[in-house]
Amino acid sequence: MINVQDDVDEPDDDLFEHHRIVADVGQTLLRIDKFLMDRLPNVTRTKIQTGIHEGFVKVNDKTIKPNYKVHPSDVITVSFPEPPRDTDIKPENIPLNIVFEDEHILVVNKVAGMVVHPAYQNWTGTLVNALAYHFQNLPQMPGNDGRPGLVHRIDKDTSGLLVIAKSETAMTSLAKQFFDHSIERTYQALVWGIPEPSVGTINVNVGRSLKDRRITTAFPEGDFGRTAITHFKLLEDLRYVSLIECRLETGRTHQIRAHMKFLGHPIFNDEMYGGNKVVKGTVFSKYKQFVDNCFKIIPRQALHAKTLGFIHPTSKKFIQFDSELPDDFREVMEKWEHYVKYN
Repeated sequence: MINVQDDVDEPDDDLFEHHRIVADVGQTLLRIDKFLMDRLPNVTRTKIQTGIHEGFVKVNDKTIKPNYKVHPSDVITVSFPEPPRDTDIKPENIPLNIVFEDEHILVVNKVAGMVVHPAYQNWTGTLVNALAYHFQNLPQMPGNDGRPGLVHRIDKDTSGLLVIAKSETAMTSLAKQFFDHSIERTYQALVWGIPEPSVGTINVNVGRSLKDRRITTAFPEGDFGRTAITHFKLLEDLRYVSLIECRLETGRTHQIRAHMKFLGHPIFNDEMYGGNKVVKGTVFSKYKQFVDNCFKIIPRQALHAKTLGFIHPTSKKFIQFDSELPDDFREVMEKWEHYVKYN
């Protein structure tokens, strides 16, 4: 009965079951994606098909192809690498660096090390916990329970600007702008090596790695992943490393980090993407010690969400915000500038 997919990427053994559905005894034959669309609210058919391809969906404990047809009494399970999320948010008195605020929106400058929303192993101390303390009745996007006010996010160890929706009007407007890729976002990153050419566009699909689901990887053949476009330009050549600006056209998970690794210029001290070792220059003595000292100054990926621009939900005027590089980023830049000047 089960049509086992030979080339499916077998999921890890430590997946957590989120849904278990038993088909009725009178169930007519129906494609698995259509079957699940009727039973999983706020989940798109594309996401369901992706989950099937990645081995997150099983029927009677076996992986299946997307064209599998559900039979009477089939047991369908949907699992993910993280356990089901607790949507009860605990308000916490955590200071926020507020750049701008009115009745509809809030722009904050997130510090590195702060997780944006509660998730596995990070249920407290997040930006959402802070928002729940400082603001009441923030709106939530459909299917985004437990993430009040959020319309986008940045990685835990990435610093920089985020916009929060304070009203339903703002939520609807901002969500559409993100969907249309009309939000203007620039990041600054310290990367290994000097990109050539100094200005360019990376148009390479990215998606969850087939080997390690925590990592986003580039799929240059376009056979997996989703469209991802990053525009970059060189800001400062420091011989072994360089400061670059990245402008996002799309906003995929870890997009800049995966794209820069694909180019051969991983972000400085990005452990997950190979930037936490000497990539350019000698591995001996004085230089290696200098690099290690720089890693200690900025114990995270050197990536900062610097500017954010969008149409205000009610005034309909374009507004833009800028932010300074945080202290750890500035200090490591000064170290590199001094090093290349005197060595």
